[in-house]
Amino acid sequence: MNKKLSRREYIYVASMLFGMFFGAGNLIFPVHMGQLAGSNMWPAVIGFCITGVGLPLLGVAALGISRSNGLFELAGHVGHSYSMFFTCLLYLTIGPFFAIPRCATTAFTVGLEQVLPQHINPKLCLLVFSIVFFAIALFFSLRPGNILVWIGKVLNPCFLLFLGILVIVALFNSETSIGSVAPQDTYTTQSFITGFLEGYNTMDALAGLAFGIIVVQVIRDLGVNEPGAVAGSTVLSGIFGCSLMAVIYVAVTVVGVQSRGLFETSENGGIALAQISQHFLGSAGLFVLAATVTLACLKTSVGLITSCSETFCSLFPKGPAYHVWAVIFSLISLTFANFGLSSIIGYSIPVLMFLYPLAITLIVLSLTGKFYNYDRVVFISVTALTLPAAVCDFVAALPSGLYNALHRDALMAFVRSFLPFSDMGLGWVCPALVGLVIGLILHFAKLQRQSD
Repeated sequence: MNKKLSRREYIYVASMLFGMFFGAGNLIFPVHMGQLAGSNMWPAVIGFCITGVGLPLLGVAALGISRSNGLFELAGHVGHSYSMFFTCLLYLTIGPFFAIPRCATTAFTVGLEQVLPQHINPKLCLLVFSIVFFAIALFFSLRPGNILVWIGKVLNPCFLLFLGILVIVALFNSETSIGSVAPQDTYTTQSFITGFLEGYNTMDALAGLAFGIIVVQVIRDLGVNEPGAVAGSTVLSGIFGCSLMAVIYVAVTVVGVQSRGLFETSENGGIALAQISQHFLGSAGLFVLAATVTLACLKTSVGLITSCSETFCSLFPKGPAYHVWAVIFSLISLTFANFGLSSIIGYSIPVLMFLYPLAITLIVLSLTGKFYNYDRVVFISVTALTLPAAVCDFVAALPSGLYNALHRDALMAFVRSFLPFSDMGLGWVCPALVGLVIGLILHFAKLQRQSD
């Protein structure tokens, strides 16, 4: 008889899912999206929730259904070399290259930068702040113990409590209607697709593939072992956690839209969040927000440094020890953090445009693998055709300086002439579908030969 989780166990897993996926960085993107989307916020927020809520949950479920012991094994259906490449790039993206530095710069932008005197150099302050931030993060990463559990139980509730106060006060004290705010940029004509792509910035689908094995293992430790039951328990227990994420995304997006009645569109969501907080709650509220976000970002950084260091230890058993990886990743994160929040977000977008198609197809193939017995030929066919299209999306999203250096205009004009949806950042969709058809034809042809 298959064991089912109790109500308390469902709440436990749901809380853990929410804690893993939702950090301070998850606030800066929906609030900025709201400022840009304006009256077109509803299609945008639906698209955002698909990639920011739905995909992370499916990524965790994919690990449960496929009975994989982590991302490296899951990607191994394509091949060992590809699995090594994809796993390393994914962990570096949600680790020292982008996500960890973003934690430090988000904490600085939301907090300290807003109260600095005019005559102080903000770049120097960011350097000092990031040195202290990563020194503390490294200290706890080298001595994890129960600190993550303690911080998670104390800081996350405090963070949500303050956020709840801020959102409620902002929503009920704003006189700006959603319909009166004109959308900007691509939100004017492609709000759903733009919101869908904006959800990439949360990196939660990548985190779901990277950390989903933790959730699956917890469910198995609770006595649920049958793959279907594991996946079902993961999805059911995740409904609460992911629904809470979706509610927060919608509320923060609405606050972002209404803030346009008070401020101009900000450079990034960190600045917008700080402006909104200071306007409605005053300087005291800004300091509380700064402290709460800083501690929440610190907790996230400790978790990411720890996870990345452990992963690279397992991938390279003859390489550096755990504490060496932790120091290396902290130093890399410190370096990238000083590029500033807007630069980190800008440079992360091309990498996410490359990684997300590969992550999405891997999730879908893993969820449906039982229908073709996880035949490697299907995984290879889909990935082989998705990969070049993902490279094109990567090139299209490069910053303008690199764009011109690579003669991107001519390249993208050529690509868009035969690749549907490439102008929307979804040029990988048709190649992936063609790869799936080819893979399934080869799979069933192989079955036919074996039966003969």
